[in-house]
Amino acid sequence: MSRSVQTPIALAPPAGEAQRVRRASQGDPEAFAGLYETYLGRVFRFVAARVEDDAAAEDLTARVFMKAWDHMPRYRPGEAPFAAWLFRIARNAVIDHYRTRRPTISFETLRPRPDPAANPADHDPLEAERVRAALRRLTPDQREVLTLRFFDGMSTEEIGRHLGKRPGAIRALQLRGLRALAEELETEHG
Repeated sequence: MSRSVQTPIALAPPAGEAQRVRRASQGDPEAFAGLYETYLGRVFRFVAARVEDDAAAEDLTARVFMKAWDHMPRYRPGEAPFAAWLFRIARNAVIDHYRTRRPTISFETLRPRPDPAANPADHDPLEAERVRAALRRLTPDQREVLTLRFFDGMSTEEIGRHLGKRPGAIRALQLRGLRALAEELETEHG
């Protein structure tokens, strides 16, 4: 019997990452290319869950890696794991994106777009849009924790390292966020 099991995001960095990071910090483009291949999918999913369309997500993901390459000589392994450092760059890129953009409405936002990670047979685009709208009404910390946990599949410990908070604080934010999300959805449904 074949069963699909989603593997959790590993807490330990991938094998050989420390050496690739060190070489990339010294300007080795091949070492950075290995880091790019390792993290491209995760960074794209992280950004795509936070912006309005895939084109913006692709553009921001490219900016994240360009900024990471430019700042590799300044990365200090002892201060934060490479993944946390990279995702902090991604988070800041999303924040800058929303700070600097002008409000526009695209045809894509007129129709809810399905989550590419969801099973199309189990997916209701209208329900997904309701959840996205309700998420936007949460506090930024609650929204960030819920998105990292349920869209990006990060563990409580990983989220804590990413946001610079203790796991207990992350669990509290997650609980308050889930309660607020349920209230938002209940209020919307009447």
